[in-house]
Amino acid sequence: MSLKSLMIGLLAAAWLTPALAQSPQSTIRVDGAWARPTAPAAKTAAAYLTVTNTGAGADRLLSASTPVAGETDVHKTVGENGVMKMRPAGPLDVKPGAPVVFKPGGLHVMMMDLKQPLKEGQSFPLTLVFEKAGKIETSVHVQKGPAAAAMPMNMGGQMNTGSGQMKMDQGKMGH
Repeated sequence: MSLKSLMIGLLAAAWLTPALAQSPQSTIRVDGAWARPTAPAAKTAAAYLTVTNTGAGADRLLSASTPVAGETDVHKTVGENGVMKMRPAGPLDVKPGAPVVFKPGGLHVMMMDLKQPLKEGQSFPLTLVFEKAGKIETSVHVQKGPAAAAMPMNMGGQMNTGSGQMKMDQGKMGH
């Protein structure tokens, strides 16, 4: 093998590496993964993304993990008596052609016991484990997301939902 052939092969492998994270055999696609920057002392953060099943059969998201946190779980936000609470979502069905959207105020990947602050402009790996598709790794970009303007928090811990305000019960999140 010539040096030129080796260099072309290495360049092709480097170019294809992001595509290999979601192999052509996988029927699961992960798009738009992002997380907000955190304060220096923050111990929790959330990641948001969209999961799409392009196959013919259903699959289930079983778990998530990332090296930037000691614990990672899929959570949902639910309203109970005007108070927003986060709860583990359990395994999530991912039906063909029906994207599952993780967004502020809804489903999210909760990262607890952060090992370092999340800084704007950085990226970190997130691995999602599916029942049939197996492990799929994606890159989460740390940025100020468009949802920050959609559901602003005031200093009193209340969320402006557009139709009123909901109080956040941060003491009962089970963390």
